[in-house]
Amino acid sequence: MKENSFKEALLNPRVFPVTWELVPGRGAREASQEKALSLAGQAAAGKKIQALTVTDNPGGNPAMSADFMGGEILKLGIEPLVHFTCKDKNRSQMESQLYALDRAGIRNLLVMSGDYPVSGYKGRPAPVFDLDPIHTLQLISEMNLGLEVPGVKGNVRHQPSDFFPGAVVSPFKATEAEQMLQYYKLKKKINAGAKFIITQLGYDVRKFHEILLFMKLNGFDIPLMGNIYILPYGAAKMMNRNELPGSVVTDKLLKELDQERSDPDKGEGARILRAARMYAIMKGMGYSGVHIGGHNIKYEQVEKIISEGEALVSQWMDLVKYFDYPITGGFYYFEHDTTTGLNKEIPVLRHNRPLDAEVELSYGFSRLSHKLMFEPEKKLYGLMKGISRKVEGTRMEKLFHKLEHLTKVMLFDCKDCGDCALIDVAYLCPMSQCPKNQRNGACGGSFEGWCEVYPGKKKCVYVRAYARLKKHGEEIQLDEGIVPPCNWDLYQTSAWINYYSGKDHTSKKQDAR
Repeated sequence: MKENSFKEALLNPRVFPVTWELVPGRGAREASQEKALSLAGQAAAGKKIQALTVTDNPGGNPAMSADFMGGEILKLGIEPLVHFTCKDKNRSQMESQLYALDRAGIRNLLVMSGDYPVSGYKGRPAPVFDLDPIHTLQLISEMNLGLEVPGVKGNVRHQPSDFFPGAVVSPFKATEAEQMLQYYKLKKKINAGAKFIITQLGYDVRKFHEILLFMKLNGFDIPLMGNIYILPYGAAKMMNRNELPGSVVTDKLLKELDQERSDPDKGEGARILRAARMYAIMKGMGYSGVHIGGHNIKYEQVEKIISEGEALVSQWMDLVKYFDYPITGGFYYFEHDTTTGLNKEIPVLRHNRPLDAEVELSYGFSRLSHKLMFEPEKKLYGLMKGISRKVEGTRMEKLFHKLEHLTKVMLFDCKDCGDCALIDVAYLCPMSQCPKNQRNGACGGSFEGWCEVYPGKKKCVYVRAYARLKKHGEEIQLDEGIVPPCNWDLYQTSAWINYYSGKDHTSKKQDAR
């Protein structure tokens, strides 16, 4: 099997690998695809880049397949790092895609939820999100061991694959709930099999330091790569307005970029210097490598960032002052170290902080109902279990299911999936109230507590769940265990019967305890 030079470099503490992001664009033989391959050829010849990352329908718009572009890049003699997202495919298609990538020798995958689809042929396409990144990492981990699948004569174990999967985390969130949710989900990603982590896009040095300390505090001994985006004013304006979800540019930084546009070179030198300083800070701080991105970037500019960044590494602490771009009133996980401008290794006290979302009266009703009906030691549990057994398989089952569904539609906007996740998300339905159907925590696209898809209109369902649980000192529940994907065999069947008869994931989890 061919060696993976990116993996070897990233796992070697003496090497500081650099990845560079290419965007294939929409089309097959258009200028953007030819340009991407030309840049890939330059990177392969220059030998300064360890891998080229290939985006998958960025911004939710159609583009050339990242998988195919990854194969073309591999032929040029450089490792691809393919973005593997969950938005457009169900679990069977994702498994098929992984077989094809394995066969093609593409090993490096960056697993993400993906941007919510916004455009396509004759209108907006249907989002899929059948698996979330945690489920996908579990699938990849099982494939690396040799996936066991049903066969005609019993289970068959496939030959092991050799994927090197990574995941993404954003330390640049404004509210406590959003930030803690990112860190809770990071733990699940690592437990599910992520072998390296790349940060989202931001420019607050304390936040870059924060995620490094958080991983150290939790004993996560896997590589962490910092995200460096060569930031022009136009892209910064979009990020400042949250039109590129997950990317954070503050008003202060935007003002500086606006001023740089009046430079003789229209700010190019300032952009390259900013990226070089970020490179030096991350290497000096202890990151394992960096990921460089940007629109219409030339290979020569990437090389310049690397060379200038290396020259600045020895003085990285003096550069911290150039990245003082906090979100106004933003939450930090650690206490501020005013001496260095970074963080102390002391987590802030969170229990007295205000909640980031309103907690409705209905939540108390949901808690009480659950305790009475769905906890095995309570009296109503036995009654409900007995009723469920009696009606299951009879004419009454249909009426029983309709009454249940009507109740849950009024209270929870139920989608009748039959494998209910209400208990996992503080009695908020992730299948109806999260556009990406995330069952293991928030995606990275929320902004100031608002959902990526409905900014200013709907709070992120997990921000609401965090507030509900924190009110009772139970927010750690969102950090406990991996919630499996929905079992669609149970679709439009009674979730109550499925629970009491041991068919759904909640009852199986209880039995495993």
